[in-house]
Amino acid sequence: MTFGLQDLAFYVITYGCQMNKHDSERVAGMLEAQGAYAVDSLEACDMVIFMTCCVREAADVRLYGQVSSLKNVALRKGSPLSKRLVAVGGCIGQRDGEELVRALPHVDVVFGTHNLASLPLLLHEAAQRGGHRVEVLDESSAFPTDLPTHREQPWAAWLPITIGCNNFCTYCIVPYVRGREKSRLLEDIAADAQRYVDAGVREITLLGQNVNSYGRDLYGEPRFADVLKAVDASGIERLRFATSHPKDLSDQVISQFATLRSLQPALHLPVQSGSDRVLEAMNRRYTRHHYLRLIDKLRTAVPDIALSTDVIVGFPGETQQDFEDTYSLIDQVGYNQVFTFIYSKREGTPAAKMEDNTPKEVVQQRFDRLVDLVQDHAFAANQPHLGRTVEVLIEGPSKRDEGLISGKSPKNQTVHAPVPAGLSAYDLAGKFATVKVDTARTWYLSGTLDPESIR
Repeated sequence: MTFGLQDLAFYVITYGCQMNKHDSERVAGMLEAQGAYAVDSLEACDMVIFMTCCVREAADVRLYGQVSSLKNVALRKGSPLSKRLVAVGGCIGQRDGEELVRALPHVDVVFGTHNLASLPLLLHEAAQRGGHRVEVLDESSAFPTDLPTHREQPWAAWLPITIGCNNFCTYCIVPYVRGREKSRLLEDIAADAQRYVDAGVREITLLGQNVNSYGRDLYGEPRFADVLKAVDASGIERLRFATSHPKDLSDQVISQFATLRSLQPALHLPVQSGSDRVLEAMNRRYTRHHYLRLIDKLRTAVPDIALSTDVIVGFPGETQQDFEDTYSLIDQVGYNQVFTFIYSKREGTPAAKMEDNTPKEVVQQRFDRLVDLVQDHAFAANQPHLGRTVEVLIEGPSKRDEGLISGKSPKNQTVHAPVPAGLSAYDLAGKFATVKVDTARTWYLSGTLDPESIR
């Protein structure tokens, strides 16, 4: 069914996690199926769609600020519309619904996480009849994978295996805006992976709020290890996944790192805190000891596995000893990368009601001290690669210098190298090549690309 969006230019702005990025690809796919076309700036678009995240307060601030500033952006010359259509979807759309149009009257369409498929009709009605269109459903009847997609890169694909979350960590809004966990059939996941490989995709990233609990709702027990085996069997060259909850990371899944050809030696395993007291208050349902045992098992399976994590500093009631426990855990594990966050209160979550008397300046001091430690370990983790050769999946030119390629190593490290003579970084995107590393910084490696290795 078509909805009169032909020849309209759209621009999608995405905040947040990989699931939001995947949803944005579905939005682009649906609009292109309606005859609309993508542009890369607000000034050039007839319709702007914000795919939002509400995990941290900063995302709310960015959205409200950017939508408000649209009043000052002129509609493109030659637009068939009398005004630019503004749509807000994703987690903030799901959470706020009608409140968004009351706070931001020039928003035309609000849709939630469960009704991506409604967007073309909502935009059509707003264009034809004016006024606001708000549709937020409590649950979805289909997975986003049933919708058309326009992948950001032809050689890489997001592949959702679950939607929603059952964990209800006390600081997290996700279960309230994404709904309860639902798993896709294993056969459907395997079929999608095979279609991607047949279409030339070289890297697949499996997505879920907690991939480790995949299948519990369908099969009575988690079967994520079976998903990994099935996708590996497709012939995909690189396989990754996110996000992995420590309480459900099984020995069967850990063993796949040592046995599956395509599974890359990198894992993001959010710890959030190193204090058992804080972990209990967060409702994380594992202890410091359990988490460290998982790290030992992972390094037994793959001694040089690259580990990354998330940490929240300043959770309500965090004491100095709680922070020291976190600091010591980060120091003990020695992560390749740590994403550090100062606690952000989210209304509607249990943690928002917890008493918190820690001065902001104390929290900031703890945060800064932890960041220094994280950077020291990240630098140290990259040093063993000096003088070695790494295989890189090239993503295109470096954002700062088109004369350099930028890509990812198997450990998900960013790697730069000069573009070989006579070649273009754009033409090399999606190809593999080996780079001999001669510089190892905190957040990247750089070296010389072997032109003979390009494939």
